[in-house]
Order: sequence, then C-alpha cells, then structure tokens
Amino acid sequence: MDPQTFLDIATKVTKLKMYPYFDIAHYTLMCVAARDDVPANSSGGTVFSRKHPLSCWVSSMLLCFAGSLIANFLLGEPILTPFKDHKALLTASVVWYLVFYSPFDIVYKMVKFLPCKLAIAGLKEVQRAHKVYHGVVYTAKIYPNSVLIILFIGTIKGAGSGLMKTFERLVRGLWIPGTNEVLQPSFVTKACFLASLVFLMEKMNYITAPHALVYFGVVIFFVYFKLSALLLGIHDPFAPFENLFCAVFMGGMWDAMRRAVAAEPKKEEKDADIPAAKSREDKKND
Repeated sequence: MDPQTFLDIATKVTKLKMYPYFDIAHYTLMCVAARDDVPANSSGGTVFSRKHPLSCWVSSMLLCFAGSLIANFLLGEPILTPFKDHKALLTASVVWYLVFYSPFDIVYKMVKFLPCKLAIAGLKEVQRAHKVYHGVVYTAKIYPNSVLIILFIGTIKGAGSGLMKTFERLVRGLWIPGTNEVLQPSFVTKACFLASLVFLMEKMNYITAPHALVYFGVVIFFVYFKLSALLLGIHDPFAPFENLFCAVFMGGMWDAMRRAVAAEPKKEEKDADIPAAKSREDKKND
C-alpha cells in the first residue's frame, strides 16, 4: 500500500466519531457479559433478568460506563457525570433491553453468532483505543508530571469493566473474591496499560512518528489480538514473557535452586540406605 494512502486511512481512523455505532457495540458486549456472568442454573441470565430487572439494569449500566465511573472517582470528579449524558444512557438502556428481553431472544443469539460477534468486537476495540488515548491526554493535563497516574487512568478508561466486575457482581448478589482484575489481570488490562504507555511516550516525544500512525497502530493491535482470541483461542500472548520475568526477577529461579539443593541430601540418604537394607536382607537369608 502507498505510504500516503496508509497515512490518510490512519488519519480518518483518528477522527472517527464513537457515537452511535462504536458505542452501541461497546454497550452490546457489556450487556452480554453481564448476562453471561450468572450462576449456571440461571439459563443464560433469563431467569435472573425476569426476577430482578432493576438489579440487571444497574449492573449492566455499571459495566457500560465503568471506565468513566472509576476514573472520575480516582480523579476527584463527580462519579455520576457519565449518567448526565441522556443520549448515551438511553442508548445503553435500549441495548440492555434488547439483549435481555428481545422476542425469541433474537438479539442475544445474533450477537453470539460468530460473524456478528467478530464485527461487534472489532468496533469495540476501536472504541477501546479511543478511550485509552483520551484518558491519557486528559489526565496529562491534570497531572502533567505524574507518569504513574497517567498510565493508571489510561488503563482504567480502556479496561474499566474488568475492575468494576467485583462491585457489579455485588449488585446482582454475587460475591467471588478470588477473581478480580488486580489478583488476576486479564490480557485486556495489560494491553490497555501498554497502549497507555505508547501514547504517553508519544506525548513526551520519545516516539516521533506521526500521531495518526501511532494511534492506528494501537487500534490494529487491539483488533488483531481480539480477533485472534475469538478465532484462534489466543487469550494472553503476554503469559510466556511474564513467566520468564517472574522466573528471573521474582524469585522463581532461586526457589527452584533451593528446592534442588534441599532434595540432594535426601537423595544421598536414600542411596546410603540401600546397602544397609541389602545387608539386613542377606543376614536374614543366611
């Protein structure tokens, strides 16, 4: 492809409006996630949604606006600010209703249909890159010298639903403390942190490439690995590098050496016991 054409495409991607199509894709996946995250005996969330519609709606809205809710809380801004956008709230509510209550469950089945799921997931990942970038830019204006806060808020903007899940489950009456994003970070959280780092390095002029190319590269990164997870089952490509890092720098190598040294004397004692056992056996035979 001609470099100028590629740059033009990248520029158009940076100027995409998220409402309505990309936001609808995000709301759809969040409502489906809320519906799927129910006890096994709830028939895919249908029983729960019939018995507890208010709880079902609140939990879905918490996931739909999770990044903004958590970021506002941490930045000392009004937490409920995302809900003042009536157009976004109404759109999310309509999507929620269709996912849970559409006739013959047709909307939920369409979302679960693989081609539709791939298209919706692709739109969602474009929106994720948009959220991460604007989270980094906005936080850099408030805390220009705090790298950690900028990276933290950028990550939350893109992966807030994972962090919100523990509280969202409480709204639905579930308490699963062994699974939370801090204890077991998902690939999405790690990818958002990496994307935040890239955007921050660009803002600090460590990356001199045109902004459109950097932004488009992050979009491609998100979309590629999301589609790979859906089609090929590649859920966490960072895992091998994390295992190597933990083995070298987090004590894994030294623990293995200590176990090896501790096992060596036991082996020697076992070998020394073999002749003694043979001698006793010989005497018994005599």
